[in-house]
Amino acid sequence: MCARDARREAAILRQEVAVTLALNDVAPDFRAETTDGPIQFHDWIGDSWAVLFSHPKDFTPVCTTELGYMARIKPEFDRRGVKIIGLSVDPLDRHAGWADDIEETQGHAPNFPMIADVDFAVSKAYGMLPASVSGDPTVRTPADNQTVRNVFVVGPDKKIKLILVYPMTTGRNFDEVLRVIDSLQLTARHKVATPVNWQSGEDVIIAGSVSDDDARKQYPDGWRAPKPYIRIVPQPGS
Repeated sequence: MCARDARREAAILRQEVAVTLALNDVAPDFRAETTDGPIQFHDWIGDSWAVLFSHPKDFTPVCTTELGYMARIKPEFDRRGVKIIGLSVDPLDRHAGWADDIEETQGHAPNFPMIADVDFAVSKAYGMLPASVSGDPTVRTPADNQTVRNVFVVGPDKKIKLILVYPMTTGRNFDEVLRVIDSLQLTARHKVATPVNWQSGEDVIIAGSVSDDDARKQYPDGWRAPKPYIRIVPQPGS
């Protein structure tokens, strides 16, 4: 294979492979049309935290239940200073009709913006669809977009703090997303980590980066240590 053919093959491969995002990467910025009007994502986040969660298609059953539940528990996200934004690979007018169905079947219509990702730009930027995807989004089936089932938690620094990917047949657990946000916000303020199944208000673990000498200054009453590397203290501020 000549060098020119090798470069062409590499370029084709780059076009077809989806972007890979990792924790602590800067969340890709984008401009998009939403049910609340146009937004620039980073500007929309501002100094808040944010949850971006995606859907392969409007009028899909599992996503219908998820959107209704997110609308119901939105005050919990508000209380934590977290903005919510949804995404579906369908036009705005279909979003409006879907909202009616969501309210009728779930008791709550979406009370947060929904992105109309009709050019697949956001889905591609976030690695949910390969770069080669194109065409009319309305002729694509949910199965064509089945990888558009992610949850991204983004911090005020615009970095990705959590990535969850669900199959189409499994509804997402947004109570778990709230639990993780509680942990993320706590550990951003204090040098602690949260143990398995932790809930807000429960004991936490002093971060491994904190020496015993520094820990004594912060926790003069000491800590419980079943092993030297597991230093358990009450949740700071609780």
